[in-house]
Amino acid sequence: MTISRFTPPLDYLQAASRASLQSFELTRLNHAANLRQEIAALIDQWIQETSEAILARWMLDHHTALQSSPISPSELVRTLVDPAAPLFPESPSPMSDLVPAPPRFSASRGPIKGSITRKPQKQRQSATGLPSRWPCVPRTDEHPTR
Repeated sequence: MTISRFTPPLDYLQAASRASLQSFELTRLNHAANLRQEIAALIDQWIQETSEAILARWMLDHHTALQSSPISPSELVRTLVDPAAPLFPESPSPMSDLVPAPPRFSASRGPIKGSITRKPQKQRQSATGLPSRWPCVPRTDEHPTR
């Protein structure tokens, strides 16, 4: 798809009357509004196609789990639309098989009291007298303006 260069009819616009200019403006605005509606429809179609492709990719990635799943396809789609719905409602909780890890430290420490304050740092200066974080900025008194 190529985009054509915009060349307004300058000769016509310069010679046109006020009513003709208003008509030209309204025609261009109408055409722009129609293009905006077409673009909105294309974006909606693009979003629909992309979401279906993403759904297909998700199903490819979870294909083995879906084949052994006892839930129906409509129930699966409902879980994708409503994230609060459980994905596998009948399956037992796998959390019961997990054993907590042992603690990392033998003695627990109490909460830290007070606030930690950061030590202020001195600002270093270079040979030019400017802070070192601005080494490329010349001083105005060393380089007079011509």
